[in-house]
Amino acid sequence: METLLPDARTLHGSWDQDRPPALTVEPGTTVRFGTLDSGWWTGPHDHTDPGARQRHPLHDPAHGHALTGPVAVRGAEVGQVLGVRIDDVVPGPFGTTYVGLRSTPLNERLGVTAAPTVHAWDLDPVAGIGRNQAGHSVALRPFLGVMGVPPAEPGQHSTIPPYWHGGNIDCRELVAGATLYLPVTVPGALFSIGDGHAAQGDGEVSGTAIECPMDRVDLTLDVLPDLFGAPLRTPVARTPAGWVTMGVADDLDEAMAIALDAMLDVMAALHGIGRSDALGLASVVVDLRVTQVVNQVVGVHAVLPWGAIH
Repeated sequence: METLLPDARTLHGSWDQDRPPALTVEPGTTVRFGTLDSGWWTGPHDHTDPGARQRHPLHDPAHGHALTGPVAVRGAEVGQVLGVRIDDVVPGPFGTTYVGLRSTPLNERLGVTAAPTVHAWDLDPVAGIGRNQAGHSVALRPFLGVMGVPPAEPGQHSTIPPYWHGGNIDCRELVAGATLYLPVTVPGALFSIGDGHAAQGDGEVSGTAIECPMDRVDLTLDVLPDLFGAPLRTPVARTPAGWVTMGVADDLDEAMAIALDAMLDVMAALHGIGRSDALGLASVVVDLRVTQVVNQVVGVHAVLPWGAIH
């Protein structure tokens, strides 16, 4: 197993097709990653002295999420599919949720900018429980908010919006046991991860989940020529909840249409039916969920539960 920890060789805060890989692996290799908290913080939030919290020395105000990578997968070519099997996800000991610290239309409508707050979480990965400073407890369901490959266009690109080839997709179904399929946009794929979430609801409505470092993330990387015999146009995943297809766009209607379009392709391939029949069945068994509404563009994912169609 290869290991990639967040350090001067691997940390970056933007997508860039010209960034040299920190590691090159053969298809089928398992890589053990570590990640920082998405905001580059190196320790927990301290309510008694918030100014004492430190960011990693490599942080720059122009950076987005703290990403670890990139990993080049030998032989991955543009137009192919990168398979990312999520074998294990273990969060670190602390997490943070921010509320109302930014003036956004949603925050203003909900009235939270007048009373911003921070939830500091103590995380117990063994027990699967997180507790905040007020004593509230939640079940942990850790996953990575960011898994992706860089755009094919030259230059540095923000990590904040998700893309059709992954990135900050914030889909809570990408837990251990899932496999994420991403379009390959650049030779070698140049895959990076970050933005650990110890738990998140669909929508990520405050703008943050339980943002946390990840002590251990084991991912097995593979290369496929296509998915179900066709090129991949948006992220698709095989998850413990079922098949998931994702759409990102400027509005929820378009994101929904992209996710549903991809789901019809999946259903047609799985069940040997046409798109009209797939849509009829989808109307009965497929759930549409709001993935996130807080990252410049919005996301919707469609879920086809296991065993929904016999």
